[in-house]
Amino acid sequence: MTSTLDTAMSTTSTTLGTAGTGDRRRWSGLAVLVLGVLLVVVDATVLVLAIPSITETLAPSSTALLWIGDSYSFVLAGLLVSMGALSDRIGRKRLLLIGTAAFGAASLLAAYAPGPGWLIAARALLGVAGATIMPSTLSLIRALFPEARERARAIGIWGAAATAGAAAGPLVGGVLLEHFWWGSVFLLNLPVVALLLVLGGWLLPESKDPRPGRLDLLSVLCSMTGLIALVYAITEAAAHGVARWQVPVAAVLGVLGLWLFVRRQLRLADPLLDVRLFADRRFTAAVLGALIAVFGLAGVVFFMSQYLQLVRGLSPLTAGLAELPAFAGAAAASILTTRLTRSAGPRAALVGGMALLGLALGALGLLRQDTSFLLLAVIFLAVGAAEGLVYTLSADLVLSAAPPARSGAASAVSETAYELGTALGIALFGSVLTAVYRGGGTPPGVDAETAARAHESLGSAVAAAQHLPGEAGQALVGMAQEAFVRGIGLAAVLAAVLVLLGAGLAWRLLRRV
Repeated sequence: MTSTLDTAMSTTSTTLGTAGTGDRRRWSGLAVLVLGVLLVVVDATVLVLAIPSITETLAPSSTALLWIGDSYSFVLAGLLVSMGALSDRIGRKRLLLIGTAAFGAASLLAAYAPGPGWLIAARALLGVAGATIMPSTLSLIRALFPEARERARAIGIWGAAATAGAAAGPLVGGVLLEHFWWGSVFLLNLPVVALLLVLGGWLLPESKDPRPGRLDLLSVLCSMTGLIALVYAITEAAAHGVARWQVPVAAVLGVLGLWLFVRRQLRLADPLLDVRLFADRRFTAAVLGALIAVFGLAGVVFFMSQYLQLVRGLSPLTAGLAELPAFAGAAAASILTTRLTRSAGPRAALVGGMALLGLALGALGLLRQDTSFLLLAVIFLAVGAAEGLVYTLSADLVLSAAPPARSGAASAVSETAYELGTALGIALFGSVLTAVYRGGGTPPGVDAETAARAHESLGSAVAAAQHLPGEAGQALVGMAQEAFVRGIGLAAVLAAVLVLLGAGLAWRLLRRV
């Protein structure tokens, strides 16, 4: 297996010089790829602490607020498979650098968005750019590190950056929001973009499929249509129920698009994605694990940041510090994944991580307005550690199961699961929370217009209470906070059940691995 990989990768990557110089250049190249993954994953979560500020400044509806959080991952998920296959064909380094430049431009648009619609559109453009970066970072690791043991170490570092970066996003956002306006969380991307363009052009080798075949545009269309329509249907159903005609239409369109995509891939000599990879139990379990792990993390980080600020009254920076255990857990678990997998085996490691995540989410069902910060720290630590372990191990299993020439497309499947998990986590957590929150009561003496505003979101309730007399305003905020906490608790319990069911499925899939 290793000799085959060595031969394959020698045809796709440039010579890096003598052994000593080559080692230094390869690990320096990994540092550049870490910059790329940080750029994408931090942007997915850095916004969460800015939600109250955005609510006050742009006054989005509750649905628009969910789309501000979701549009980035939504578009990213829809394009990753196509961009991964494109990177195999035109070159992973080339697509990485093109996407990085586009990411910088979209960050500027997001920072100065004048309204909710503009911000949603800018976040969607960031998703398009991010889709060109993520699969390239993981597949280039295979080009830089063909030997299995060394590659596992590199993926551990990459995974630590991905998971810890996602967990650290709120802290970074908190530091910025302590001193600047909410748009600063996007301007943070610009120096990283500049550094990545300069160092990436110098240190990274070009890598692509030596016999790529043509890019089948019909497959691209089916993939994009199927994924985007299906995620849209799930998101809208979660937010508004299935009664709206857009939901069943989008669901049918999504299922039809994905069915046509799979059918076409099985017939093509050079498929956009070799769907036969899913016959490998390691591959299927890894994709499932990545999706479920980030599902829990996304929901927790997105809504717990609002809880810490709007219920517990913390500043953005203090709220970010309160979530720091998630960062520490994710970083430590990602780095230790290789050692843990060697001692316990991939089956026990993957399922154990998913079970830990499910239990941590279940503990959030006990959340109250005065829950101790020690208990919250333990929950954040467990969620971060579980996500870091599962995501890093999943990435390694995906790359190991896929042939080298198709590493871009295979990496894109793993990243698609990650982004789908993010979008679905926010959508499902958000829909349950919103339903419970809107079912909360209104104190006497509050007019209908103010009550309607308060039921849009917790941030809107806090803003509306400022225009009421003292006791009435306090009563409105108190009832809103109570409803919000009940919503988080119910959503967390439902998410825990889904994650634990996924752990059981992964155990079954990996029973012979």
